Amino acid sequence: MQALYPFNVRVYGILVTEQGEILISDEQEYGKRFSKFPGGGLEYGEGLRDALRREYMEECLVEVEVLDHIYTTDFYEHSYFNDSQIISVYYRVRNKMPFNLTFKTCAFDFDETEGDVFQAFRLIKLEDIKIEDLTFKTDRIALEEFFKQEKHFIK
Repeated sequence: MQALYPFNVRVYGILVTEQGEILISDEQEYGKRFSKFPGGGLEYGEGLRDALRREYMEECLVEVEVLDHIYTTDFYEHSYFNDSQIISVYYRVRNKMPFNLTFKTCAFDFDETEGDVFQAFRLIKLEDIKIEDLTFKTDRIALEEFFKQEKHFIK
């Protein structure tokens, strides 16, 4: 049975390394390219923080500590991929172990050459990141909110 009101709840983590770099995921799915914060969809029966820890382990192969809430979508946003309404929740996260990833310096520098889904990660210095580095409106607003709250987060 199809839901009358198809909502898609997403959870994302804003991670800043000890070197003052913010983690960005560059992705391509079925011909659509986008840059965003790591994270993804909430699964049925899962809490937001548990979903975010799972998403970071699946995508980044790293265990994270979920810290402060940054932002929750407060406007209508239609999905980029299907006919659902997106509700996104953003948290500040900290890696609990070293990364075991290869970081790229250019956007969309994928190692894969075949398939429908590609992903690569970049670290961008906090002072160098621009709103335009992110594709989606919610990520852009979350970054702005992060910077407004930064004095409380960055030590």
